[in-house]
Amino acid sequence: MLQNTGKLAGCTLFITGASRGIGKAIALKAARDGANIVIAAKTAEPHPKLPGTIYTAAQEVEAAGGKALPCIVDIRDETQIGEAVQKAVDTFGGIDILVNNASAINLTGTLETPMKKVDLMLGINLRGTYLTSKLVIPHLLKSASPHILNLSPPLNLNPVWFKNHTAYTMAKYGMSMCVLGMAEEFRGQIAVNALWPKTAIQTAAMEMLGGEGVGKQCRTADIMADAAYAVLSRPKDYTGHFLVDEDVLKETGVQDFEQYAVQPGHPLLPDFFLDEAPETLVEKMEQHGATPAFKPPSSSTTPSSSGPIESTFDAIRGVINEDVVKFTQGVYQFDLSGEHGGVWFLDLKSGSGSAGQGQPSAKADVVMTMDSNDFSKMFAGEPHTHTYTHTHTHTHRHVSLTHTHTHTHTHTHTHTQTRLTHTHTHTHTDTSLSHTHTHTHTRLTHTHTHTHTHTHTHTHTHTHTHTHTHI
Repeated sequence: MLQNTGKLAGCTLFITGASRGIGKAIALKAARDGANIVIAAKTAEPHPKLPGTIYTAAQEVEAAGGKALPCIVDIRDETQIGEAVQKAVDTFGGIDILVNNASAINLTGTLETPMKKVDLMLGINLRGTYLTSKLVIPHLLKSASPHILNLSPPLNLNPVWFKNHTAYTMAKYGMSMCVLGMAEEFRGQIAVNALWPKTAIQTAAMEMLGGEGVGKQCRTADIMADAAYAVLSRPKDYTGHFLVDEDVLKETGVQDFEQYAVQPGHPLLPDFFLDEAPETLVEKMEQHGATPAFKPPSSSTTPSSSGPIESTFDAIRGVINEDVVKFTQGVYQFDLSGEHGGVWFLDLKSGSGSAGQGQPSAKADVVMTMDSNDFSKMFAGEPHTHTYTHTHTHTHRHVSLTHTHTHTHTHTHTHTQTRLTHTHTHTHTDTSLSHTHTHTHTRLTHTHTHTHTHTHTHTHTHTHTHTHTHI
């Protein structure tokens, strides 16, 4: 690890998104010098899936030797940023360093990305970075060693970094363009630079994108913290650079990079926007057991023009969220034939959910085959019929002269639509039981799980036929 030199002692750092991940790692590195840290982030209450809050991060900062000021800040809100900046100045006497770390990510194509997610990424990554910088700069101009450090990539204009996630790239490059413009605008007054990791970093966001198996291909956030510390220790005339963490540390004399590996000796996954193409990253992730959530579409897949199926999926993407995913936990594949044939997916198992054309990134729990016109009718609430068959496993257990046959059948049906009324009739018939279940919901998303168990003391044969009729 890069040794602390004490150069940041007494400096005040305003760090967005510092409650966890890379932002918190940078905060702790500076705290070891005795720096003052303003933790500007949204998480005030514990999150069910993400570690840390602004208050737990503040405790860690003070335990490391620094002073902490936790502030609840949504960087899309000008008032909240302004109040946090003023509170920082009142508490510590000024601000010397701004680290624009907060970021949002959604790696989907143009047709698959709802506008609310586009707005979120542009609002946090681009506008939030610009706005926070604008409000902090007047105080940086009063500092003896002012810095702005944006955690954003080099401006690599290779189209491969746009084609699969144009909205995310625009938003992330917006942070980098702030560096390009502000470095020149404030040259000689404020150092403005960008820092980006050479490899994937183990964070909650990375686990969301690659699953639990991606961790061993990552480095820890400590490498970014050390590189940021090295950049922030330089004079204010060191400006306008797009830096990569490993290159920065090599310049300071660091030679052992295995110390930063989550699993030393394991092949590492290169980060986005550098030299490796997206398809290569996916191959490397899958090769080592990860499950990429951003798998690019096959080059043989022809993008569909806007039609009834795409319109249906636009509506689906507008209503799915983390709550739907939490209560559904299923991946669905639709093999459609007919006029608008193709393969589509609905992932209600990971992240905040996703839907679109092509194969799902994870194995589908349910595969439905139907005519494309019937698919459109199903989600429009029009009368239609489709039939599919489940294969059941029968377990037989012999104890002396007693033969027990246990059969458990679980059926989960998830239906997302744009109309308010959905009637679902499920009929189950076998040689020993006749059961009809009708359920009506007036919710946009309907998840219905029905489990029944039969125990028989003689040998017999089951025949199961499932017919689903939606009206």
